[in-house]
Amino acid sequence: MSLPKIVSPQEWQIAHEKLLAREKEVTRILDALAAERRRQPMVAFEKDYVFVTAAGDKVGLADLFDGQRQLIVYHFMMEAGSDHRCPGCSAVADNLPHLEHLEQRDTRLVLVSPAPQAQLQEYRERMGWPLKWLSCDQEFNDDCGAGAGSTLSVFLRDGEKVYRTYFTGARGLDKLRLDLNLLDLTPYGRQEFWEDSPEGWPQTAPYQWWRPRDEY
Repeated sequence: MSLPKIVSPQEWQIAHEKLLAREKEVTRILDALAAERRRQPMVAFEKDYVFVTAAGDKVGLADLFDGQRQLIVYHFMMEAGSDHRCPGCSAVADNLPHLEHLEQRDTRLVLVSPAPQAQLQEYRERMGWPLKWLSCDQEFNDDCGAGAGSTLSVFLRDGEKVYRTYFTGARGLDKLRLDLNLLDLTPYGRQEFWEDSPEGWPQTAPYQWWRPRDEY
């Protein structure tokens, strides 16, 4: 297996400081992007969407905020009656932290899927997730642009009025996964073919190594 070049401590420090300067530059770019995101306009979500809780109660979109002003919704891929358990969505749920820190900033996070609660809770209990996971109708996913995929939506509540402020999917979800962000700090990275790595680095097809954590 190929290895990174071995250099003296002095050479390593020079290379590291060069990389650090680039990282700080990118951080400033990300800060500017976040500032732009905070200024993005929003759109009203006014339909009477119905969600079903683990207790079987039917609630509306405004109820998902549970009194908070901001709501982050992760659209977890799971269709009614399907035996497929999305490894990517499972990894996102595995990597989500205790949510008390979010709640101190007036923000709630929930999972939603267009599948019945019995199906959701069976998998939730298997994986040991403490997260709130609600059944939604497909119309909500479609109106959010999620379709049948894994995506993330952000909402803001003003009284009983709800507005969507942000939406992302695909690589935009990477920031939710601590495991991928940690791998990005390592010499071999995620070890997937699409990465720009030196010749001889270990690499496999993207995503195919992902499994629900109890299936590795």
